Amino acid sequence: MNRKWFQLWNIGRLRGKLLDILSLGRTMLLLAGGSLVFFMLLGAGGLAGQKLNSSPIPSMKGLAASLSSGFFMELLGMEVPHLPKGEEPSAFSGKNVTSFVFRMLTSVDPGDPKSLLSREVPGLAADDPFLLRLGSGGAKDAPADYHPGTDELATGDTGGNGKGDETGTEAGSGGTEPASDGSDEPDGGETAAPQPEPSIAPDSSGGNDSQVSPGNSQDTSIKRILIYHSHPREAYNPLLGVESDNPSSAIPSKNVMLVGSYITKRLEQRGIGTVHKQEDYATKVPDYNWNFSYKYSRMTVKAVLSANQEMNEMIDIHRDSQRHGKTTAVIEGKSYAQVYFILGHANKDWKRNEAFANKIHQLLEKNYPGVSRGIWGKSSGNGNNGEYNQTLSPNSVLIEVGGIDNSADELKRTADILADAIADVYWSSHDAEKAAAPDAGADTGKQSD
Repeated sequence: MNRKWFQLWNIGRLRGKLLDILSLGRTMLLLAGGSLVFFMLLGAGGLAGQKLNSSPIPSMKGLAASLSSGFFMELLGMEVPHLPKGEEPSAFSGKNVTSFVFRMLTSVDPGDPKSLLSREVPGLAADDPFLLRLGSGGAKDAPADYHPGTDELATGDTGGNGKGDETGTEAGSGGTEPASDGSDEPDGGETAAPQPEPSIAPDSSGGNDSQVSPGNSQDTSIKRILIYHSHPREAYNPLLGVESDNPSSAIPSKNVMLVGSYITKRLEQRGIGTVHKQEDYATKVPDYNWNFSYKYSRMTVKAVLSANQEMNEMIDIHRDSQRHGKTTAVIEGKSYAQVYFILGHANKDWKRNEAFANKIHQLLEKNYPGVSRGIWGKSSGNGNNGEYNQTLSPNSVLIEVGGIDNSADELKRTADILADAIADVYWSSHDAEKAAAPDAGADTGKQSD
């Protein structure tokens, strides 16, 4: 009897263990199945988000982009002992690690106190630029825009300190001289009046004039690149001989049109036909409103594209509003005006424009490290339409050259090396298309046979 009860007790215990095992297995199966479904949905959501997302703002809102590659290489080096190490100093400084961890946990940038409130106050961070690709040109400071006051919006007068020579009057001239509304080139039927340019020493350019050659034979009467200015009156204090927080001038030799002229001349020397539009919208457009700047320039761009069927690159030249210390790089004893590349948040095909901008950015990083301040994404607001005419071509970008305090020499050096980078990108693409053309013809011939 005892033996029978003992057997029954063992059977009951084994049955209980079996039920526990089955219960555990079922739980594990449910967890595995749930995890599989979760990650499948997560992957599908990621793919859908990638297809639907038209914003150049990365999901980490600039966190990953703001960290150096050395930081990640050292993170990998902790797991891969024999990973080659560069000559750069260690990225694992107390400042870098603390900043990274703090931003990861709180989404607050220690270098930007406004980010502490940006998530709580609606609209506070909506117009902030976001870093897409870090440049080697110093700290990760975002480009700074100037927004004219209410009284200035309808007149285009953004002189800043009320001095007459900042709003289109040469110092001591006693009168205003409106900017030409024409082009450097005769294609548009408008001829720009020649403007005096600052005297530049022969060796002031960052590039080597002996290296300036077309590299390819091409008729420059066929226009391939457009240089224009949505904010043509953005000027530079040293060129005006004033001290202002927002120098402005209608005179092409005092504002960003001068930089455009430098770039245009260099591109022509490299064998690329270039149109430089110098339209001063505040003078030309009736009832001018600064908030509509990109609508005005869009009409300019579309008109030039209509007249030049071979044109496929458009560069909108601006200047930053920061002071000299944040817009200047010294390379081998020479000062250069630094540049920002800007992409529009409202352009659904922004990735194609980013690829174009990145080619120019990478050439500057390789040949003149320190000049580029990186590639940034911007949204609409404060006079910007968030698109910057970049939907008109994938080879279109806004570039800010220097700040309010950069000199003519610094602007000339940067304009030359920037034009060389643009030309190298153009010729590289042109040669690639030319090399692919015979193959395409051969394939067509085979099919026709």
